[in-house]
Amino acid sequence: MLRACTIDFGKGWVNHFPLVEFSYNNSYHASIKATPFKALYDRKCHSPICWTEVGEAQILGPELIQETTEKIVQIKQRMQTAHDRQKSYADLKRVIGKVAYKLDLPGDLSKVHITFHVSNLKKNHADEPLAVSLDGLHFDDKLHFVEEPV
Repeated sequence: MLRACTIDFGKGWVNHFPLVEFSYNNSYHASIKATPFKALYDRKCHSPICWTEVGEAQILGPELIQETTEKIVQIKQRMQTAHDRQKSYADLKRVIGKVAYKLDLPGDLSKVHITFHVSNLKKNHADEPLAVSLDGLHFDDKLHFVEEPV
């Protein structure tokens, strides 16, 4: 994200760093299902009004608000572009292949790996779903099925 901003803003990227930080902290992150600011403080962040240091010339009024809003929108777009590009690379690494499948398993089987080779799977031809109750099944530490005599 920072690389995209340095390319876009050129040598003046340092002046826009607070806006980059603001945009990052107020952008939704799927990993935490919230913005970092909301996750930390449990409230939404208010928009910045002035980023200048003491003694610097300041733009006041609607021009400042307009410029800040435009920069925030631009930075968020750059972040989304970078996220999409990085996601495409990550998705390529998630490809299973022609001989493996990922299965949606119930929560009771959370310790079982969800990727299976096709030789371990059998096609289901039944009209109704064949759900087996997991209450009577027992697994050891290595997740092997433990048979009990009846």
